[in-house]
Amino acid sequence: MANVVSQGAQERGTRTLRAEGALKAIAVDHESPDRLRRILEQALVFAGAAFAAVYAPSEDGELLCLMESAGVPRTLYGLRDSYPRAGRSPVAEAHRGGRPVSLGPAELAEHAQARRVPSGGFFLTALPVQEDGGCLLAVSEHPEGFAADDLRCLELVSGAVAFTAPAAPAEAGDLPPSAFSLAMDTGRVRVGDDLLDLFGLDPVEFDGRIETLLSLTVPEDLPSLMSVVEADHMSIGDRELEFRVLQPAGPPKWLRLRGRLLPGGEGRPARLVGTVVDVSLRSDVTDVARVQRLAAALATAVTVRDVGKAVVAALRMPLRADRIALAELESDRLVVTVLDPPEPEAWPELWRSEWRTEWPDAPVRAMPTLAAALREGRARIWPAGSPLERALAEVGPGGLAVLPLPAGNRMAGVCLIGWDTPHDFGTDERALLTACAGLAGQALVRARAFDAEHELVGMLQRQLLPRSLPRLPGAEAVARYLPSTAGLELGGDWYDVIPLPDNHVALVIGDVQGHSAGAATLMGQMRTALRAYAVEGHPPDVVVAHANRLLMDMESDLFATCCYVDVDLEEGAAWCVRAGHLPPVLRYPDGRTEIAEAEGGPPLGVVTRADFPMSPLRLPPGTVIALVTDGLVETPGSDIDDGMEHLAERLADATPADLGLVADALLGDAPRSDDVALLLLRYDGMELRPLREGWTVWRVPQAVGHARRFARRTLRSWGVTVDQDAALLVVSELVTNALVHTDGQVRMDLTLVNNRLRIAVADASPRSPVRPTSIGWEATGGRGILLVEALTATWGTLPVSGGKQVWAELTLGR
Repeated sequence: MANVVSQGAQERGTRTLRAEGALKAIAVDHESPDRLRRILEQALVFAGAAFAAVYAPSEDGELLCLMESAGVPRTLYGLRDSYPRAGRSPVAEAHRGGRPVSLGPAELAEHAQARRVPSGGFFLTALPVQEDGGCLLAVSEHPEGFAADDLRCLELVSGAVAFTAPAAPAEAGDLPPSAFSLAMDTGRVRVGDDLLDLFGLDPVEFDGRIETLLSLTVPEDLPSLMSVVEADHMSIGDRELEFRVLQPAGPPKWLRLRGRLLPGGEGRPARLVGTVVDVSLRSDVTDVARVQRLAAALATAVTVRDVGKAVVAALRMPLRADRIALAELESDRLVVTVLDPPEPEAWPELWRSEWRTEWPDAPVRAMPTLAAALREGRARIWPAGSPLERALAEVGPGGLAVLPLPAGNRMAGVCLIGWDTPHDFGTDERALLTACAGLAGQALVRARAFDAEHELVGMLQRQLLPRSLPRLPGAEAVARYLPSTAGLELGGDWYDVIPLPDNHVALVIGDVQGHSAGAATLMGQMRTALRAYAVEGHPPDVVVAHANRLLMDMESDLFATCCYVDVDLEEGAAWCVRAGHLPPVLRYPDGRTEIAEAEGGPPLGVVTRADFPMSPLRLPPGTVIALVTDGLVETPGSDIDDGMEHLAERLADATPADLGLVADALLGDAPRSDDVALLLLRYDGMELRPLREGWTVWRVPQAVGHARRFARRTLRSWGVTVDQDAALLVVSELVTNALVHTDGQVRMDLTLVNNRLRIAVADASPRSPVRPTSIGWEATGGRGILLVEALTATWGTLPVSGGKQVWAELTLGR
């Protein structure tokens, strides 16, 4: 045990020595522009920090401003880019007191209540930087926070941070020849004389506006350039970008911008300061044409997938890359939208396991190098053999390029380009990647907005449609709905499957005129109305006529078409009613198809008094009924009759064993210029048909006795010998209630399925019987329903045309 402890201590001591060596090596390189960030990265490597940052005093000394950071984005921990120097934040307290300040989750929660720091399940340590250099802030996600040896490594990093607050920029005349200073709030820029020469401007005539300089750049480079000069929302730190400026004659001139975004103080704006130098004089116009073609392709890209395909086409072949991945940045996760090549075996095993769904995703924090590139917002290139996380190294063992995709005030995503064999990165390639990144970022944001709105439209539409279809005896139904991709308005297509008594089912499909919220609302109203009228027990023509009268009474400017098919699942027969809609298409068991010759009426909401004739359909077992809306069979410039014939041909070629596959095949080449609704039903026939008999009860003194004798004869003919007395008693109670409490015709129906007997009595009153809560000994009525409840397995009421039906079911031979 002692040996183990000694070995652990030795390893910790070795880690401290390694940290000292790494920091000394970085300190020697005074000219490195990313020296401070490299120092902070050692806190991630040797101290196990998830995030490290340096805060330095502002020019007026009132704030501690973020100057550089490394690791995951600071926003994950709610850290700010500045804190009041006199405040009580850990950064300010460590800076004023000259000693480290460490907070755990409990202390962070207390500080959060005082609104000084965020709360969360992490540890935070702030260490002062000597010589008023500010403060080092580090975050650990380890369950126990920073260990003693981790804190020693953080002290080494703090000692290596030799950073003072940036001096105020020189006056315009004192700026270095190639330098600039841009005020982020006004867009006013001060520049050196050499920089103006690069743009071909006379120092005397220059008006000091950044727009004047931007107007001289190549239009294709503007998106990426604007993401830098309008980047006051981004984190404080370095910027680097290559872009082109137009020349009076000859090809554009390539310039490289290197700058640093400095925080503002009280009454002072944030500023971007840096240099612009001439990096090359490109005579090759191939890449320029390629960027122009990418810009044209992205201008017409509608969806995120379209953007991905355009980026792959523009970069993979010209760069001779082996693989390209395009991912959106959603919160702190990457959502991969395009993998090229798409075959799983073309990607490393780690990607196949971690990115394992159709829309795969992974946290950014799993790849610190990638997180740093996204935070910096500039293209990064790693040649073969660079030390990278395994998830990145295996994407490009011969070289890897990471392109953050900027879009206005945030990062839209990232593009990863990998090579299997060692790849030599030239200046031309870097410029091409930079230009393409800016274009792709803007296009990705537009496409994401379209996808989100289109998904919202589809979701709202689906909420108005059935969540699921019912299971049917002797049949199977499948439905599909596809919203139009031509716009973002709601459509009016709908479908429904309505189970009805006596093993009937109603198939409904319809289409409301237009694409708008009004059309979708009317669609929901029509679907609800048709279902209500159907459940009431009306015949098909009456159901559709009632819906037409309702739409006319609503005084809507819209009309609707509808096809209603009432299928008798016991007999294999159906009645079809059409209201200006396409007829059903039938596929018979032998593979023949037929467009049903069903007479039709006008659309709903056009004529107040309209006839909707019923047409009979015969359905041998194995027949498939297809109901569609015009979006599937009609396209601009084509005849709808030809579309129906084509649908019939495709239905004939389908194998109806799996209706889901049939539906997907029929929708495979749908034009999507309009909404599409498809409803399929395969009639298989019922293996066991119920036994049914009915009796009209006449209002005579012996009516109840006649009903009992009819029920006894029927049960005897069905071979029912047990529980007859209970059944006859239920018949007496239900018939008596109907005769005593209602007027008009009374009808009794008996149904037997296996050992389940259903007794139903219909009358002309819509009022349902009420189960009494209590009955006194002197009461003369009210016991009938209690008696029915005691003798049967279940009972209830159903609305029927003009009245109700009271039913009760008995399980015989219990």
